[in-house]
Amino acid sequence: MDSHSNSASPFTCLVFDLDDTLYSSKTGIAENLRKNIDDYLTEKCGFAASKASSLRVELFRTYGSSLAGLRALGYDIDADDYHSYVHGRLPYHLVKPDPQLRSLLLSIPQRKIIFTNSDRAHAVRVLKRLELEGCFDQIVCFETMNPNLPASTRPDEFPVILKPSPEAMEIALRAADVDPRRTLFFDDNVKNIAAGKAVGLKTVLIGKSVKTREADYALEAVRDLAGVIPEIWGAAATQGGDQAIIPTRSGIDSIPTPTSVGA
Repeated sequence: MDSHSNSASPFTCLVFDLDDTLYSSKTGIAENLRKNIDDYLTEKCGFAASKASSLRVELFRTYGSSLAGLRALGYDIDADDYHSYVHGRLPYHLVKPDPQLRSLLLSIPQRKIIFTNSDRAHAVRVLKRLELEGCFDQIVCFETMNPNLPASTRPDEFPVILKPSPEAMEIALRAADVDPRRTLFFDDNVKNIAAGKAVGLKTVLIGKSVKTREADYALEAVRDLAGVIPEIWGAAATQGGDQAIIPTRSGIDSIPTPTSVGA
C-alpha cells in the first residue's frame, strides 16, 4: 500500500487521466485522433469513407473505443498496429510545455499516477511534450489493462478492457496499490468519474465548474487545484498555518504562460 503520503493530508495518492485532463481539449489533438480513426476504418478495415465517422461514434458508444468494438465484432485488429496508426500520426507539436502545471505537480508530496486508456507510447510522448517527465510515479495504461491481448488467438478471446468499465477501475487500483478512500481521481469524462466513485475514489471532474452527482470536486483546469482542494498539502494549508507550503495562484501565474494550443 502507498506510503508516500503527507500525514496531515486526507489524500495519499492522486490519479490523473491524461488526454483532455492534463492539457486542454482545445489543442486539436482530439479532432486529429477522430480523423485518424476514421482513416483507419477506411484504409485498414475497408469501410466506406462516408460511413467511417458514424461507425466510429457507434463503436465508441457501444464498446468504449473503436478498437474494442472492432475486436468484439470479429475483426482481428492488432492493438499495437492500431495505436501506431491512430496515435503515431497525431500532430504532437500542438501540445505545448506547461511549466505552470509542472510547478504545481512537483509541489504535491503524494504519489501521482497517470491512468489512461491510451497506449504507453502515447502517454510518454504527451508527457514529454508537456515537459512533465519526472512528475509521475507510474503510468497505468492500455497495456496494463490488457496484458493478455497479444497472446489472443481470436479477436473475441480477450475483450478489450478500458475505462469506465469496473474491471478497468479494479485493475488500476491493484496496479497502483492505493487506498481508494484516500485517493483523488481526476478525469474529464463524466462516465469515468462515475466509475471512479463506484469503486470508492474521491473524484475530480476536469473541464467543468459545476460538479456532477458523482464528482466530489469540479475544476476548469488542473492548475486550479490549489485553490479548490488545498487540503492536498495538509491540514495546515486549510487552517492558514505555516507548516505546509502550497503554490499560490499568483505564484503559479508568475511563470510565463505557454502558447495555448477518445480512441
